[in-house]
Amino acid sequence: MNSEYLVEVQDLKQYFPVKTGFMKNTYLKAVDGVSFAIRPGETLGLVGESGCGKTTVGRTLLRLYEPTGGKVLFNGEEVTNKNITALRKEMQMVFQDPYSSLDPRMTVEDIIGEPLDVHKLYTTKAERRDKILHLMELVGLNAEHATRYAHEFSGGQRQRIGIARALAVDPKFIVCDEPVSALDVSIQAQVVNMFEDLQEKLGVTYLFIAHDLLIVRHISNRIAVMYLGKIVEIADADELNDYPQHPYTVSLLSAVPIPDPNITRQRKRIILEGDVPSPLRMPTGCAFRSRCRYATEKCAKECPKLEDRGNGHFVACWNK
Repeated sequence: MNSEYLVEVQDLKQYFPVKTGFMKNTYLKAVDGVSFAIRPGETLGLVGESGCGKTTVGRTLLRLYEPTGGKVLFNGEEVTNKNITALRKEMQMVFQDPYSSLDPRMTVEDIIGEPLDVHKLYTTKAERRDKILHLMELVGLNAEHATRYAHEFSGGQRQRIGIARALAVDPKFIVCDEPVSALDVSIQAQVVNMFEDLQEKLGVTYLFIAHDLLIVRHISNRIAVMYLGKIVEIADADELNDYPQHPYTVSLLSAVPIPDPNITRQRKRIILEGDVPSPLRMPTGCAFRSRCRYATEKCAKECPKLEDRGNGHFVACWNK
């Protein structure tokens, strides 16, 4: 095993059966052969448009969904149904919507304390309370918030509660599933900066799922771009932004706003034509070819694999 990596994902597949007729199921390929690895203390950003399978990757990785195929290794050990309970302490998740991921009938103290209860991480009630107050302080919440309920807080504060809950078991790895997309823009920066501060203090490793490329570039060491269940490009954050190679990545980056009117006037926005194919009826060959201006006959026949173009820059494209 390559101990250089904390998390390794090998050819991960997640297919969901969809009823398409009487006694007939078709499989929706939400994740179709995804592979990547994350080093300890690193943040890997995972981007792509809605419905491309980003969240499914995160949930399958933590075995909230039973994978259809492939392997997930954590610290060199394969994650299976037998050892997932023990590994729950090491691997946690921050969910996208802080409005629905917190129990409205529980106080903040009980929400953050629940993982401590499940994993029996305290000996006395006083120790439990001290740990909860320490976690609240870590994410910028006051001690007097402990007895309140989730509905009494703003979106940003609720997400902080969710982050404190994830940190309660002192995990090494956290899947952040679009943790700022439901928040106001002014609050997003605060929460992203808090993620960075926590990584510095605790050495935690992130898979940061988002569709906002500006946020992902800011927080990530490396970025993986996903399209219809497959990863089409992976590179260091700056390398990917400065030298994108896959036509889909180029198009995504052309839509990122730049706060300089002179540069904005000179930029050319690349608007993709055609519709996103249905995951139930995927085109043969490369999934992106129906919207790609460079598509050739080879793209229709064969799906390109991720290949190293040098400098740790992997691209799945025949023409670039």
